[in-house]
Amino acid sequence: MFIAMNRFRVAPGREGDFEELWLSRDSHLKGVPGFVEFHLLKGPEREDHRLYSSHSVWASREAFEAWTQSEAFRKAHQGAKPKEGMYLGPPNFEGFDVLQKV
Repeated sequence: MFIAMNRFRVAPGREGDFEELWLSRDSHLKGVPGFVEFHLLKGPEREDHRLYSSHSVWASREAFEAWTQSEAFRKAHQGAKPKEGMYLGPPNFEGFDVLQKV
């Protein structure tokens, strides 16, 4: 298994914009080979931002990488342009190979 995460630092007062953007779009993930599940996580509030994370689980790293090159990936991201000033920098991607599942 492989877990792909993106961390987003959202500017104070822009949480509603971020949540609307993510919750209203079609992810185009259903039916993608190797896709297991997706979670959008709302994390702690800091002085200068609110932390959010997208968390997707895949059957393998190869399945995730194939999705990033697919038409479904392009469709999922074509309408995901954030409003100016919503993010404090670009998302931080982290990929994890699963060593143990209980």
